[in-house]
Amino acid sequence: MQESADRPLNIVVLVKHVPDAQFDRHLTGPGHTLDRSESILSELDEYALEAALQLAEARGGQAAGNMVTALTMGPDAAVNAVKKALQMGAYQGVHVNDESLAGSDAAATSLVLAAAVQHAAGAQGAPAMPDLVLTGMASTDGETSLVPAQLAERLQLAQITFASELAVEDVDGAAVVRARRDGDSYSETLEAPLPALVSVTDQANEPRYPNFKGIMAAKKKSIAVLSLQDLGIEPGAAGLAGSWTTVAASAPRPPRSAGTIITDDGSAGVALVDFLAASKLI
Repeated sequence: MQESADRPLNIVVLVKHVPDAQFDRHLTGPGHTLDRSESILSELDEYALEAALQLAEARGGQAAGNMVTALTMGPDAAVNAVKKALQMGAYQGVHVNDESLAGSDAAATSLVLAAAVQHAAGAQGAPAMPDLVLTGMASTDGETSLVPAQLAERLQLAQITFASELAVEDVDGAAVVRARRDGDSYSETLEAPLPALVSVTDQANEPRYPNFKGIMAAKKKSIAVLSLQDLGIEPGAAGLAGSWTTVAASAPRPPRSAGTIITDDGSAGVALVDFLAASKLI
């Protein structure tokens, strides 16, 4: 069934609670998982959220029937990523919180998120498909960029990656998402029929900063908490048990050695060339 681009949009934005880059990162526990005690909303996800809000606002916002849902999965503290998204303007939030999620790799994560996306898009929890699923181009912890592609495959959605600009337009009476993707020496325009999944780069927009009004309004917005049972997923299908990859061992990175200081006594140029040659850099 073809849908007009003028109708309201139902958009799900994936957001992730990641370790703050200001602090050192550590792996902990028998599964060598990332310590997330000092974590924030992934900066790269803010661009996807801003893109969703701009698309919804261009069609009249929530009052006109548009929906922007911020979705995350993780432990109790992961809800803070959703709260930040609500402060920025997302209309509602969903937090998949289950002890069995701990240690999930990209494959297990995409399995859970696929079920959660359909749940979040549906009316009163009925499985459905949103018009758009938007993600950042990567998470700032794993930085694999694998989840968007895996999620698109699980949901059987058309996928556009690394979009630096996007819009929903009407083409021959059907709604399509059109995106620009920039390479090193070229730009290309891609389009896909809705529903679709798009990952957004940090060149797409300038994310808004939560103001006082947004922070206060976020307190009244709903955050649905879902378990794996709510999503119809067996505990063994997620977490370390359901992951395709595991970390076999880990060790702290060795400290960096002191650099070489060349004092210019008139022969610094020669000394620099000798150093570069010895390092096989020239």
